[in-house]
Amino acid sequence: MPRKPSSQWEFGELFAEQELRRVLTVAQLTGNIRQLLEERIGTVWVSGELTNLREQASGHAYFTLKDPEAQLSCVLFRNVAFAGRALLDNGALVIAHGDLTVYEPRGQYQLVIRELEFQGAGALQVAFEKLKRELAAKGYFAPERKRPLPRLPERAGLVTSATGAAIRDVLHVVQRRQPGLELILAACRVQGEGAGKEIAAAIRSLNEWSQRQPAGRGLDLILVTRGGGSLEDLWAFNELAVADAIYQSELPVVSAVGHEIDFTIGDFVADLRAATPSAAAEIITEGAYGSRVAVAEARRSMSRAVHNRLEAALETRSFLGKRLVRCRPTRLLQERMQYVDELRDQLVRHLRAQFLAQQESHRALQARLLRIKPAARLTQWRLALRDVLAALRRNGSFHLKETRSRLDAVAGQLRLLSPEQTLARGYSITTARDGRIVRSSAEVKPGDLVQTRVADGAFTSKVNDS
Repeated sequence: MPRKPSSQWEFGELFAEQELRRVLTVAQLTGNIRQLLEERIGTVWVSGELTNLREQASGHAYFTLKDPEAQLSCVLFRNVAFAGRALLDNGALVIAHGDLTVYEPRGQYQLVIRELEFQGAGALQVAFEKLKRELAAKGYFAPERKRPLPRLPERAGLVTSATGAAIRDVLHVVQRRQPGLELILAACRVQGEGAGKEIAAAIRSLNEWSQRQPAGRGLDLILVTRGGGSLEDLWAFNELAVADAIYQSELPVVSAVGHEIDFTIGDFVADLRAATPSAAAEIITEGAYGSRVAVAEARRSMSRAVHNRLEAALETRSFLGKRLVRCRPTRLLQERMQYVDELRDQLVRHLRAQFLAQQESHRALQARLLRIKPAARLTQWRLALRDVLAALRRNGSFHLKETRSRLDAVAGQLRLLSPEQTLARGYSITTARDGRIVRSSAEVKPGDLVQTRVADGAFTSKVNDS
């Protein structure tokens, strides 16, 4: 309890001890909740319907698991191995295994997925896609291994249930289109546990039976078929045993399982896939049915063809006869001959005109040559050339003499100015030992050797006084 004041200025404690508050930030509170969830709940398994799927470019997937009463946010990071990632879609029923935590930036609790499994048809679809990829990688579906069906089969193996609707549909079509086709039935179950092994065994037994028959009496192909149904009903045809049996079959295999929208692993491995059992029977009997129709129509077709050819020939004969009368080939030949004569005359006239034109040009050139008189002009040019040469000789001789006179004068001047002439007049040239010319007495000192050059030689002297 707050104590009583002892004076009028003492107010006691403003807040009682029990009234003190601990205020948390949003981050602190969210962190506490996250810690509580991770410690108390941790890793859980949760089942529900997948909705609000968002797949990011980063490879992470975000979705919500819901049931009629609640929903839970989930995240599936890209580094989590999950074979059915491509099959994720809204509405799928799944079982998720992951860690329950809180995404603090939004204050939202979520499940971080570690494992994910489809429930019901979804799980089967994942198994289907996985086996399909494995077999495709092994070359089971390669187009180059598909074998053509014989055009006129005589015996065909049939793998189906002996009491199903598929066998009735096949027999009905065969009886109508190719009654002579012999069918060898290898009855087996086409759905339920163990049905896949029975189907595979039936395919192998038909191959073995065909190999034991005499030449020409074996099977031409095998038809594997059943009526429509759900994915679970058709699952036996998606088993690896059936795929291996079809792949290893020595005989071509036709697969007709379910309706047009149904596809099984057996369809992809088979040499040919038909949309329905009836469609498969029509494909098998197409050659015989077409041949039978062709034979039935052959007489009428041949009669019509002969009649049409005869009428066409008569019509062509009549047309050509009329055309021959209109064309009158004799007259055409005469016109062509006359046209050739006209061309010949035109050619002769053209050549004659060209010859006359060339002749006239030749005469004009000859007259022009006579007017020009090249011989006289040549004589004039020869005389003018002779005069020019004489003038050149005269001018050259004159210039040569003049040049020689100038050269002699320059040579005399050079002789007068040469050092030899100066020495001949009594002068001398004195050089030091290093070859320098001594021009002043100050350039030598007593004891130096100097060389003196005169007109007729040289001598060496020693300087005594300078």
